[in-house]
Amino acid sequence: MSFMKGDLLTKTRKLVKGLANAEPVCFNAVYVIMVFGNFRAPPPTFPSRADAIQRISLPEDVYIKKFFKKHPDSKHEDAIKISAFDPPPARIFGLRVLELKEQGVSEQEAMAVADMEYRAEKKGKEEGICCVEENCTSTRKEASSEPIFQCSQGDTS
Repeated sequence: MSFMKGDLLTKTRKLVKGLANAEPVCFNAVYVIMVFGNFRAPPPTFPSRADAIQRISLPEDVYIKKFFKKHPDSKHEDAIKISAFDPPPARIFGLRVLELKEQGVSEQEAMAVADMEYRAEKKGKEEGICCVEENCTSTRKEASSEPIFQCSQGDTS
């Protein structure tokens, strides 16, 4: 529009006065702002502090707190892995108690069963770690004379 003289607002106003174009919806508001030089936007409104974010509570949270009272060392040993897909043991415990309660088992029995399952799983992990450590130490002694990477004679890579 380099061939036109003046700004867009002036051209639009002249076309509207000459009945060549219909008046745009926002024409009056833009005209008032441009003519009177009031370029400031209205002040922003922020939400009040009364609408604070509420804490999310899940049904198994009660059992998670009971789990940590019973197993306080679990907070440090069974750390939450942010990138893992498996839930932490405390959440598994809480979900298992809820599952057993839905099946009609009393709360005390459900907690006892879930606790027994947790202890069995923890014991299994410890035994697995011991077996792996034993295997590593025994293979190091046997294979210490051989190189780590061996290529068969058919491989040329």
